[in-house]
Amino acid sequence: MSQLPKVHQTVVHMLAAAANDCGDTSAVVYEDRDLSYIEYLRCVAGLAHKLQEYSGGQSLRGERVALICGNSLEMAIGTFAVHASGAQAVPVNPIYTKRELTHILGDSEPIAVIFDAEISAVVEPLLQEWKIAHGIEVGDAGERFDVWRDDISVTLPEMPIPEDLATLQYTGGTTGLPKGVIITHRQLSTNISQRESGWPTRQGEERVLCVMPLFHVYASSMALHLAVYCKSQLHILSKYRPDTVLKCIAEDRITILPVGPTIYQGLMSYEGFASTDFSSLRIAYSGSAPLPEETLKRWEEATDCPILEGYGQTEAGPVVSAIHEGTPAIVGSVGKPLAGTIVQIVDVETGSSILDAGEQGEIRVQGPQIMSGYRNRLEETKEALRDGWLYTGDIGELDDEGNLYIRDRKKDMVIVGGYNVYPREIDEVLFAHPDVSEAAAVGVPDEYRGEVIRACVTLREEANITSEDLLNYCAQELAKYKVPAEIQILEEVPKTTVGKIDKSAVRNLFRTI
Repeated sequence: MSQLPKVHQTVVHMLAAAANDCGDTSAVVYEDRDLSYIEYLRCVAGLAHKLQEYSGGQSLRGERVALICGNSLEMAIGTFAVHASGAQAVPVNPIYTKRELTHILGDSEPIAVIFDAEISAVVEPLLQEWKIAHGIEVGDAGERFDVWRDDISVTLPEMPIPEDLATLQYTGGTTGLPKGVIITHRQLSTNISQRESGWPTRQGEERVLCVMPLFHVYASSMALHLAVYCKSQLHILSKYRPDTVLKCIAEDRITILPVGPTIYQGLMSYEGFASTDFSSLRIAYSGSAPLPEETLKRWEEATDCPILEGYGQTEAGPVVSAIHEGTPAIVGSVGKPLAGTIVQIVDVETGSSILDAGEQGEIRVQGPQIMSGYRNRLEETKEALRDGWLYTGDIGELDDEGNLYIRDRKKDMVIVGGYNVYPREIDEVLFAHPDVSEAAAVGVPDEYRGEVIRACVTLREEANITSEDLLNYCAQELAKYKVPAEIQILEEVPKTTVGKIDKSAVRNLFRTI
């Protein structure tokens, strides 16, 4: 790995190095709150010690702490503090419903949960249900994690080591239940440096905008960690609003914009886009979903700022390949593998025959950033990790120059506005309704979100329920982005010749409606 830029032992070491080298430099800005790097480090250290009090002042190595928070200063400090305490961070979407949170908290078994005050009515009963003794409520009605900013006496606890578990990132599962992806500090830190090898930053000069959700692996990698690695300033927005994003780019002189295709499209559709000053913006990154060629061209023509697309997944640390900065854009490609990463295309049936350039097959990846496995999912770990390779479940091809193209997905997954959604989970929720006899959810193309979920059901005899009733039911059980855009009630769900639900026919059904 000698070809990589500096690899820190852990992200805590990375933050400590930034505080040592440029302690008075502005590190993170959120609304009217601003921390320098030394203040950032003090806050992380203070919270880490608070968390360690839950184990008598000892390291939380082997434990987990869940963070159910939206974008905020508390989420940024909290993520680093959990790592500094020795625990494994479990970032969770705060809009998840009770059903979704119940599974994740039960599977991860955290010693503590940090959560936004506005979701306390959902979270607190779950703390009791799972006998989680420690909950920290944050936000306007809760605690603030910048109380240690001026405490010069606070120092970091004993540092974690590269082999320690860093993150347990939940991602959707084909079984209908999210799987916890196990990432070590070595894997996490190595991928940060691999990203730097393809998308180099300027030390102390960047201003990074974080509008993507920090509980998502894309924002933590491409905003939270990127900013600290290059000892620059991170601007956190609590949520996406086109006027706020454009104002921040212009007034705060943002240099790096890491977002997904939906946000690029939303910004370009906003009336204030044409009059925005983009002169400070030197690079934009796109990830979490495929970027339409038309979106890329329109953005670059309007802003004179290139978009560099990459490919990755939670199981891969997360970044696998990238259009390297300074190289010509290749339409439709997600670039070349990052340093230290090997990508092969293999046959879908056995996964053992390596295919030639131009042939399509399953993408498998090898590299030091690849996950250690899934928590409590031995069989699924064996299926994903075989002979030192991560089998991604994505279908792609390599050209003669080694550029990677994503063509399809082997696994039943839909990407809605950058979020992975597994239709099986929606199927299971619909099946659980007492009036539903059969259900089939699929992803169909959508001009704005890339894809959306649509579903069809058949009802039991004497059922008296409408599509709107079912949509309201889904809204109670599923995060908003998973709720189908439409549910059709049919006499019969399309079947194959052997009587199985035919998802391909269901997709065609919605394309013709």
